[in-house]
Parts: sequence; structure tokens; C-alpha cells
Amino acid sequence: MEDPLRYRINQITDSGINVSLTLSEDLELETVSQQQLMLESIDRVITDKEVKDQVRPILEAILSSQPQTLVKTYAETIVQITMPRRRYEKIGSPRVGEQLLIDIRKP
Repeated sequence: MEDPLRYRINQITDSGINVSLTLSEDLELETVSQQQLMLESIDRVITDKEVKDQVRPILEAILSSQPQTLVKTYAETIVQITMPRRRYEKIGSPRVGEQLLIDIRKP
């Protein structure tokens, strides 16, 4: 069984009767530079160690002169839940920035 995912509340809309929560996965991602991704890709493609040792310093020099673009390597899942105000209050009336634990799976 997989662990339930933690979601962070990004937005709350209160219509008086219902409360809608917009949530996104609460993940801490390490940003990765395009340079790092390219060097890792080259390391996978070039299998000959001697060739890799000759090519890598040249590529590092070329790539280090380019502006760095940071990339997040994970697409977030976003969930919107609308519930009666009473149920929202029963779960403790969470606020924006707080976490919710949600278990989504096929029965």
C-alpha cells in the first residue's frame, strides 16, 4: 500500500454554504540546472571512459559560459475539493499554507 500524499492548501473559497479548497502536492523539489541535466545525459550516452574524460571538460566549459536555467523536474498534481461548511469545520478549518493528508486510491 502506498503512503497517502500530503497536499498544501493554495486557495480557499468560502461561499457560505460550501467551502472549496485548491490543493497541490506538498513536495520539496531540488531545482536542477539545464547544464546538470545535459551533462548527466551525456554521461549516460557516452560509455567509453576515455572519450568521456576528453569530452566532458570541453562541454563543461561551453555550458558554464551559458546562462543557467533552473528546471523543476516534477509535474504537480492539483486537486480541488468542495465540501459542506460543517465538514470543513470538523477537519479543523485548515488555512492556506497548511497541509492535508489525502488518501486517493482505487478500492
